Amino acid sequence: MEIVTPTDAARHAGTKYRSILVAARFARMVNELPKERQVQLEQAHGYKKLTTLALRKLAAGELSFRELRRRRSEV
Repeated sequence: MEIVTPTDAARHAGTKYRSILVAARFARMVNELPKERQVQLEQAHGYKKLTTLALRKLAAGELSFRELRRRRSEV
């Protein structure tokens, strides 16, 4: 069993904190897909957990992302 550490994922995201945020966002996006599509992704990549799939894809450089600036909330 191969383990993906935050440091491995950070090579493509810049920092380990950003890599975890990117992987979590991707896992949430996959979780919102219809169940049939989720099963297809899991079977194609051989992972049962979406977070594992997200970290592996990020560590392999298969995920692309861009950072958006936060909007200030109007008080």
